[in-house]
Amino acid sequence: MTKETTPPLDSLISGYRNFRETGWEPHRKRWAQLREGQSPEVMVIACSDSRVDPAQIFDVDPGQIFVVRNVAALVPPYETTPGQHGVSAALEFAVQVLKVKEVVVMGHGMCGGCEAALTKSMADARPGEGGFVAQWISMLDEAVVKVSGEFGSEGRDALRAMEHEAVRVSLQNLRTFPCVQEKESAGTLKLRGAYFAISHGVLNLLDEDSGKFASVT
Repeated sequence: MTKETTPPLDSLISGYRNFRETGWEPHRKRWAQLREGQSPEVMVIACSDSRVDPAQIFDVDPGQIFVVRNVAALVPPYETTPGQHGVSAALEFAVQVLKVKEVVVMGHGMCGGCEAALTKSMADARPGEGGFVAQWISMLDEAVVKVSGEFGSEGRDALRAMEHEAVRVSLQNLRTFPCVQEKESAGTLKLRGAYFAISHGVLNLLDEDSGKFASVT
């Protein structure tokens, strides 16, 4: 006799029922307010990795942060070429419509996207077999040269350096957007870099003056 397993969606539905009892019902006033719209002050750009949920890490209520997640928490540079610019559209909405006060790029430890970029493990893959990932993380090509030149392309130190560098690349790319340039210059928008170490559960913030990450205590 084969052992029956619970389909993945069924386990999520079980969680939904718990949410209705403990997360929605006791906070109906808050949810009623959110029907009128949202006004988050912070946008978080994070990785799609299932281990780094910004809402969980920052322990926020619905409506507090505007979140975009993708492979390696990357922001592409500003461009107006034809195509579907998902991150750019979300950034535009957050900055111009929601008027967030801060944009936080949050990288993380053990990032598969950064590892793939560093090791070139998907470099020759076809779309649908890793090629889309390879094209996306090609934004890190210059950073890979920098990191591998100092740390090599293998090992924990090299990967951590790559993960840190990916945050810096996204911050650099954010500053190519005219709307970001204007608001940062005016002092109405602040860009922040962050890094969540999965193995320790510790959040680190980037000091752009020194270029170093320091843990939050």
